[in-house]
Amino acid sequence: MVLRGRKAETTELDGLLTRARAGLSGAMVISGPAGIGKSALLEHAIDTAADLQVGRTAGVEAEQELGFAGLHRLLLPFLGRRGRLPGPQRDALETAFGLLRAAPPDRFLVGLAALTLLAEAAATKPVLAVCDDAQWMDRESLDVLAFVARRLHADGIVVLFGVRDGDTSLDSLTGLPELRLSGLSGDEALELLQASLNTEVDRVIAAQRVAETDGNPLAILELGRSLNRREAAEPAFGQPLSLDARLKERFLRQVVSLDTLTQQVLLVAAADATSDPALLRQAMARLASASPAEIDTALERAEGADLLTPGTRFRHPLIRSAVYGGATSSRRRQVHAALAEATHPVGDADRHAWHLAAAADGPDEQVATRLEAGADRARERGGHLAQAAFLRRAAELTPPGPQRNGRLLAACGAALTAGAPHQAEELLDLLTPDLGVALLDALAMRLRGFLNVMLGRQGAVALLLQAAQVLGDLDPRAGHETLLEAMDAAIVVARIGPGMSAKQVAGAALALVPAVPDEPSVGGLLLAAHATLISVGYAEAVPLMRRGVSAMQAADEHSDASRWFLLGAVLALDLWDIDALGAGSLRFSAAARRQGALRMLQAGAHGSATHALLCGRFAAAEAHFAEFMDIAAAIGADLRFAGTSDVMLHAWRGDRERTLAAVAVQAGPESEQPGGLQVQFARTALVLLELGHRRYAQAQAAAETVYASDPPHYGGGVLPDLVEAAVRNDDLATAQRALLRLSERAEASATPWALGLLARSRALVTGDEQLYLRAHELLATTPLAPELARTHLLYGEWLRRRHRRSEARQQLRAAYELFADMGAAAFAERARIELAATGEHARTRDPSTVRTLTPQELRVAQLAAAGVTNQEIAAELFISASTVEYHLRKVFRKLDVTSRRQLKTVMDA
Repeated sequence: MVLRGRKAETTELDGLLTRARAGLSGAMVISGPAGIGKSALLEHAIDTAADLQVGRTAGVEAEQELGFAGLHRLLLPFLGRRGRLPGPQRDALETAFGLLRAAPPDRFLVGLAALTLLAEAAATKPVLAVCDDAQWMDRESLDVLAFVARRLHADGIVVLFGVRDGDTSLDSLTGLPELRLSGLSGDEALELLQASLNTEVDRVIAAQRVAETDGNPLAILELGRSLNRREAAEPAFGQPLSLDARLKERFLRQVVSLDTLTQQVLLVAAADATSDPALLRQAMARLASASPAEIDTALERAEGADLLTPGTRFRHPLIRSAVYGGATSSRRRQVHAALAEATHPVGDADRHAWHLAAAADGPDEQVATRLEAGADRARERGGHLAQAAFLRRAAELTPPGPQRNGRLLAACGAALTAGAPHQAEELLDLLTPDLGVALLDALAMRLRGFLNVMLGRQGAVALLLQAAQVLGDLDPRAGHETLLEAMDAAIVVARIGPGMSAKQVAGAALALVPAVPDEPSVGGLLLAAHATLISVGYAEAVPLMRRGVSAMQAADEHSDASRWFLLGAVLALDLWDIDALGAGSLRFSAAARRQGALRMLQAGAHGSATHALLCGRFAAAEAHFAEFMDIAAAIGADLRFAGTSDVMLHAWRGDRERTLAAVAVQAGPESEQPGGLQVQFARTALVLLELGHRRYAQAQAAAETVYASDPPHYGGGVLPDLVEAAVRNDDLATAQRALLRLSERAEASATPWALGLLARSRALVTGDEQLYLRAHELLATTPLAPELARTHLLYGEWLRRRHRRSEARQQLRAAYELFADMGAAAFAERARIELAATGEHARTRDPSTVRTLTPQELRVAQLAAAGVTNQEIAAELFISASTVEYHLRKVFRKLDVTSRRQLKTVMDA
């Protein structure tokens, strides 16, 4: 195929294929208006990839609602290898394709299965995967293919997408490399037109007509066809139509010039997404009583008019759109009725139901019931957007009333499960108002509240709380779950909104669930603990907090308890229970990876990052935060806040610019008092930053902001910092107030972490040396290296001020070495300055070579050092085994090791 005017574009695609032959990977989104040449470039890539394995699929407008249909077409050449997939991945893929009846799979686990399957195939020969007309691809398939494209590195795989301009629902592809196509230049356009002509046309006329095409290749070729047929030029009277509209009009004129039977054949082909000639013939036999010979003749006429390719496929999607859109609604219903009759009601039940729905001209409960059954099948395959589409269509065939609203609410829930909050909101807006059914109204409030959480909007907590209060009387279990959702939202949302607070949620929880039952659920314990902590007080809540954390630790990670892991992790943090935080994050993250449950994994990644940070493993924390942000992007979270969730890491590293930038996002002037958990992390980070840089007045001012609002969650974290800053500023009164609050909470918690911080803070206020020693003794039993280092620093500073230089050097040297090793640059500098004041100059310490690893390389290195196999690492990190091998080669080179045994030694050190 000769592509005129596309030398730069073909060179770029050829380069991707060359890289694949060398074992590397790449992805590209080819975008532009209809007819600009996207499909031609994709065909060029396929033709050039004769030595590669090729899987291809294309979005079909009529098939958008059939979940995983496009992915199935693309993977069909490789499905024979699915037996080599790890069990959970194989089951997820087979369930998605309807080959296995099992629990609905998470679509990201399906994505990992697709990635592993393609990588397995590419191990023998490179793979080219092509997805054309992605704007019409079913959402589940597109999400999976985008997931695969983002995780390619060294697999010998190229993924190409063709996308038409103007579709705003393709967020899945955002951020992938893009090749944007524009029109051909004037000379190139004329050259293409001349090549398509079989008649003589004056150059001045040709140039004038080409100018109308904006260099669009399809429009130029259609112009050539009209000139070959010696059609008159179209006068441009009135408002000019868009190029798409002009092309559709041209195609439609061609269609209406054909005989009635050929027009019917074209309409059936346009309404059928399968392009199955046998199905078309059966439908035509029912629709027009046409004989097979007559149908074949009509197909030949359509091919002769250059509308269909051999078979029943349209030469271009615009022709299909023109044919279908140009028919009357009654003719379309007749065609769908014929297709429904020709489609097997059991073997292809979903398409059968969909055609029946398209044939209906009013409410039809029998068809709506079939659509609900299709929704159930879609849910079982994990196709939640397809489930939503079937339920929406069922609602459209239902008269206004409670049943219609119930179906719309079920569709909304499915859309939210699929991670499509904007579609969910559109469905909620279709509800019939003022029906007076309290249960349906409460469910609508609950769903709207949840979608507001996903979209990062204010008002989510208020809606969830109101829904919980109504549901408490109508459906106690749903009311309890909605209260948990409201509590979770109150903690995690960036902005709660005016007139609402976590305290109101807690008050409602205590009113609706006044006493903890003898055998409470995990969720019940967590809710009671948080409500008591917020509304009653820390000391009174500690027994419930301990029970809640213990129950979360003991819970089956496959149970509903996993939904509330974040609530348990926050309690562990507020209890100063570092072991529970670490163990819970590790266990629930592992379960989330096995299940492909990215929302649960996101919470686990943040918990693991916080644990690693508190333990002074900053590189590991960075890797976990990177994973958290990666998942946030994958599930469509608000990246403005997710992207700055690592604010505490920047503060510990002493990075003023990045810390202040993150604080401005999380806890800027518009942030609330007291604010959610992430606001407290940001405010505490600012205190840490100033303490490290010895700006004690600024540190105290920042800490007093938190102290004054006394947030129920992580409010205790700033108290030791406020004591330290106030003592350094000779503000003993403030230090004593902070110490009093810390004493009440730390003694109630009684963990080594809490009691160690309390002993150190008391030592700062009283100057009792034994308390410094006690703080060291307690914190040395924990993995909390930063707090141990701070204890060495503060004790050393105290000793130096008493002119006990020799003893001070020991403490300050230990502090400096600990801070330098973990990468706490500002605190290390503070220790170095203090050490220099004793007359000793700290030796410059080489940064650990481990810090030269990227976050992904570090994650791979840690798992490999722990003895995890490449295949297991791939499943753990949602990448392919060949990408694991690629990262390990770079890790070995950077760390100068040649074996996993040596790698373990380096990583342990």
